[in-house]
Parts: sequence; C-alpha cells; structure tokens
Amino acid sequence: MRAPARPRARILLPAALTAALLAGCSSHPDSQSHSPATATDSAGAVWKPKPGLAWQWQLDGEVEPTVDVPVYDIDGFENSKADVAALHRAGRKVICYVNVGAWENFRPDKDGFPRSVLGKNNGWAGERWLDIRRLSVLRPIMERRFDMCRDKGFDAVEPDLVEGYGNDTGFRLTAADQLRYNRMIADIAHERGLSVGLKNDLPQIPQLLADFDFAVDEECAQYDECTLLTPFIKAGKAVFHVEYKEPTSAFCAESRRLGLSSMQKKLELGVWRKPC
Repeated sequence: MRAPARPRARILLPAALTAALLAGCSSHPDSQSHSPATATDSAGAVWKPKPGLAWQWQLDGEVEPTVDVPVYDIDGFENSKADVAALHRAGRKVICYVNVGAWENFRPDKDGFPRSVLGKNNGWAGERWLDIRRLSVLRPIMERRFDMCRDKGFDAVEPDLVEGYGNDTGFRLTAADQLRYNRMIADIAHERGLSVGLKNDLPQIPQLLADFDFAVDEECAQYDECTLLTPFIKAGKAVFHVEYKEPTSAFCAESRRLGLSSMQKKLELGVWRKPC
C-alpha cells in the first residue's frame, strides 16, 4: 500500500531573505499549453520543459493515461516500462517520482540503506529522514534508483524531500549540506540523460536554479510564496504547481499571471485534478 502523499515541509524564510528574493522576481505572460508537441525537445537532448505546460501528477492508484495533458508525473517504483511507453505513445513526457530525502519501509530497496543514515520519522508512516551529509553512502543508492527511472524510459525525475535542513530530522543538517546533496542529485539525473526538478526548497532557488531544469511546488499560493518561483519562469523553465486546500478561484489568476502550471489536487494525489 502506498504511503499517502505529503504536503511539503515548511521552511520559514527570514524577512530580509524573503524581501531579497522577491526583489529579483518579475511576472510572466499568461501561458497554458495543452499540446503534446510543446513538451518535446530537440532529439537526444535532455528534456527542458517550458513554462505553461499542463500536467498530471498521479502517485496513487493505477495510472489513468487519458488525461489530455503533455506531462505526467508518476511513481518510479510502482509503474512499469510498459506504462511509461504507453504514455509516450500518447505524446506525453513522463516524470519519475523518487523520494531522495527519506527512507521508506515499503520500497523494494529498503534494505540497502544502512541504519546509520536513518533519522527521525518525518510524520508519515514507515518513513524516516536521511542523513544527507553521507554523500558516499547515499549516492550509489540514488544512482540505482535513477538507473531505474532511465531504464523504464522516463524523461525526468522529481526528487522529493530535498529540504530536510529545514526540518527536525535527527541530524544537524545545514543549508550548505542541502545544497551539496541537491546538486549531487541533479548531477546523477543529468549523467543519465534525465532532466530534474527542484521540489519545493524555495529559499535555495537562487543557488540551485542553474542545476535544475524545472520546479515542482506544493502550496505556494496558500503560503503566499509563488513569486519566489519566478526565477525559474524567467529562465524559461516550467514550474509545476499544486494546491490542496486552496480553491482554483483563489490562485489561478495569479498562477496564469506568473506563468505557473497550476492545478488543484486532493492530498492522496489520485486521478482527480482541477487545472487552472
């Protein structure tokens, strides 16, 4: 049984930092493409999703392939090469969801993690934070996971929980530790020809923008943070965004103004979606 989807961990920004980040942000023209052709990139190149691409994010249940959007984000372990191929035949690009920040007791490679890298429970059943300072230990594990994504034919990776430094993990993680780990994760993806998205971690967008090809964000509208994502838009990189509690009437106008690819989802991340 799949662990439930999670709202993102919150990292509180100091007021001065928030102001500095906001000062460098600007708006983007309305853009929401629904054509599969717009999801493609030049042959042989790492996929570079552009702002405005509509998407489906389904991490629970059998993947429903008929949603008419150019991008799907699905679980890397629970979907097969055939599932990815079917989405490709329908003209979709496919993102591989992989948790890189926490150990999960329901994954087939769970025994490959030494106990020394397992921290506190992260609030979800069967999950424990990872000691991301242990790069030499975690790198081969994540390499094998990203090999799986590549071998199944995925175009990109969504690495989850890449902001442990802002949480009570059981380890004394720093922002510098997180930067090193996140850049390692991006390098692992690019070495395999996969594009990679920065999941949440808004405070480190200025430092990590060049390392990541797109962003995935949860609940920036609820916390009034969506403008912090505009560096990705200004760089021509998609921001795939969801809200769980906010109705579309509360955030879609601003999302369109900023150029975000936004929708409302239920927390379990099943088939249901309400796009902007």
